Amino acid sequence: MKDFDVMLEKYANLVVKVGVNVQPGQVLMVHAPIETAELTRLIVGKAYEAGAKYVIVDWDDEATTRIRYEKAPEDSFDYYPQWQAEMMEKFAEENGAILHIKVPDPELFNGIDSSKVSRAVKAAAVARKNYSKYTRNSKISWSLVKAPTRAWANKVFADLPEEDRVEAMWEAVFQMNRVGSEDPVAAWREHIGQLKESQDRMNAKRYKSLHYRAPGTDLHVELPEGHLWRGGGGENDKGVYFVANMPTEEIYSMPHRTGVNGTVRSTLPLNLNGRLVEGLSFTFKDGKVVAYEAESGREHLTSLLATDEGASYLGEVALVQHDSPISRLNRIFYNTGIDENASCHFALGSAYPVNIEGGTKLSSEELVAKGANVSLTHVDFMIGSAELDIDGELADGKIEPVFRKGNWVL
Repeated sequence: MKDFDVMLEKYANLVVKVGVNVQPGQVLMVHAPIETAELTRLIVGKAYEAGAKYVIVDWDDEATTRIRYEKAPEDSFDYYPQWQAEMMEKFAEENGAILHIKVPDPELFNGIDSSKVSRAVKAAAVARKNYSKYTRNSKISWSLVKAPTRAWANKVFADLPEEDRVEAMWEAVFQMNRVGSEDPVAAWREHIGQLKESQDRMNAKRYKSLHYRAPGTDLHVELPEGHLWRGGGGENDKGVYFVANMPTEEIYSMPHRTGVNGTVRSTLPLNLNGRLVEGLSFTFKDGKVVAYEAESGREHLTSLLATDEGASYLGEVALVQHDSPISRLNRIFYNTGIDENASCHFALGSAYPVNIEGGTKLSSEELVAKGANVSLTHVDFMIGSAELDIDGELADGKIEPVFRKGNWVL
């Protein structure tokens, strides 16, 4: 790839300065697949250049993860080290910043008992419940970014010769993150400003509800009083602006926990912790999933919904126009952090407290009382397409178009 080293360095600088926005004297933790070592080392260097006091790298290897599910005893999957959860809590208490290079292999757990994966995910969520409050409430800076691995590239670019797939993935990652711009940091600031304009328009409308219509979808979604739309990024408790997901094209809010009724069908596959679910649909009554189907991977949905009571309710509603940079790549990436930014989507599970007025200061019980959902899990699934129409209901009952044929009307 032409000027690959230059592009890679620009990308590393971007995720440090815009994504996690490392501050002088701060400690940074980077969770990274071992295949992304070259990028990770550049990120470490850029973090120190930005003034980081200390950078620690937590390496991940999916091959060893797979070995655990093949060979570990049954009680392994209900276990998560408490000391590790406490370490993460202590790290967050001291205002550490977290950067994840998150690119799970969509076929990592082929042939593995789905219940093992679900139990392990739940055990981690339970142990890290206190730590997750720091991220869900934006108390610290955190960011999820993407980088190619061989397994991921082989899945996404299976139509290309094998030797060309990783390079093609890099080109896509650079493009969707505006790395080809002369100044990617400035390009991102402009992009964030555009998302804020959409966010402000929706906040000014104060819609009571949204009505979604598309093939297989007829869904009414109430919005709680005091709901807030957000997009791009936000400030942590110290007033530092960070972008939690790169790339990002969405604005998002929360639905009312008990105000979702009808049926919705997905338009893109879901990579559910290394397990692929395709052609999924949900039917909701008074907010709760009362029926669900999938063309493949239905058992994984069963395990997801069994996580806890809140896993059967929606926690996020997000708007992304179909005519967006990632959608125009015309490629399924089997990575929710990317695919959700090519498509309108919902999330089952926990709502983000920042999406309701005063939410970060409320207890779980108080959030539920205001219409927010609380859960150990948060799983996005994509429902947008060029056939999606959305109407908004205003406070006076007037109905007006929000999306037509997958794109903004406002």
